[in-house]
Amino acid sequence: AIRHTRNRDPAAMLASSRNLLVRGASALRGAAPATARFATFKSSSAKPLWDGPKVGEYPIKVRTLGSLSKEQILKVTDLAKAMKKDPHAFTSALKGRTLLALFEKPSLRTRVSLETGMMQLGGHTIFYNLDDSPLGKKESILDTARVVSRYVDVMTARVNTRMAVDELCKEATIPVINALDDYAHPCQMLADLLTIMEHRPAGYANMKLSFIGDCQNNMAYDLMRLACVMGFECVVSGPTEKSFNIEWGVVQECEELAVIGGGKFTICHSRDEAAKDADVIYCDSWMSYGISGDERKERFEALMPFQVTEDTMKLAKKDCLFMNCLPAIRGEEMTAEVLDGPQSVIYDQAENRLWAQKALLTLAVNGMDWKY
Repeated sequence: AIRHTRNRDPAAMLASSRNLLVRGASALRGAAPATARFATFKSSSAKPLWDGPKVGEYPIKVRTLGSLSKEQILKVTDLAKAMKKDPHAFTSALKGRTLLALFEKPSLRTRVSLETGMMQLGGHTIFYNLDDSPLGKKESILDTARVVSRYVDVMTARVNTRMAVDELCKEATIPVINALDDYAHPCQMLADLLTIMEHRPAGYANMKLSFIGDCQNNMAYDLMRLACVMGFECVVSGPTEKSFNIEWGVVQECEELAVIGGGKFTICHSRDEAAKDADVIYCDSWMSYGISGDERKERFEALMPFQVTEDTMKLAKKDCLFMNCLPAIRGEEMTAEVLDGPQSVIYDQAENRLWAQKALLTLAVNGMDWKY
């Protein structure tokens, strides 16, 4: 039968539609009618925009690893383990959802793992190369964030500066995840933690992780944050020159995180001191994109005393893991014997980018208390 609605009250019709949507959404796994939410902004027609049922903190903004609590991090790693064990159970977790992936810096692992992950979860990824339309140039970041919030469900940004990530997080009304900037790499941290849990019977408990190399580095910063939040020790070791020193703001931030999480960090300028009795030794590339000529020569000379060799690994515990987030240059930050040796877990790290990001995206979109 066709029900005539011409004379019905528009407000009543909207309320009825909302109730139907909430009841239908509650049938989805992990969703509950009591937690349904509507966007606080208005569409051009002045009607509330339906944004789906949400549970837990929403919209989450992941600027750095320190944006997440220990409880949230463990929710991500627990879900990642479940997805890795039975990937087919989660093929509809993000059905009909869209990820906008902004890229200002080139990438292999980030792009492939994000696009593959969203497809495996039933969603879709839009890769947006910022070379075609630089962020904040023709259009402000504010306008970009607010517009795409009307189109997609979640956004990642792999960009040059932390300022771009900060403004995207401030202005977007959807979840935003930093996929790398000059200050942090939280997606890599979650993958690394998952890898450590898989390879160490004790997990991260009572662990000493040593980062050796250029300490003025997004990886060093987020490893320090990870240690302080999760409650283990991170030692960072590099040259004394100012251009390799940790930013003071990161030191202050990590001191505050350590009070809550119970972890600690140590800064030194000796490779061997950092390596002694380490459970994990971590390196990152010495040469960022665009470094060449005299600058490359100067950096190489300053960093060579911090190259990780087989002798360096002998100073660590016998079951010490070697980690590198890749890309890696054999003969620079570590020797080929170390990178390709039996203690290296670099390819497990790379694979776990897929699982950790699938879990993070799922919880970001569905809410951190999503049930599975």
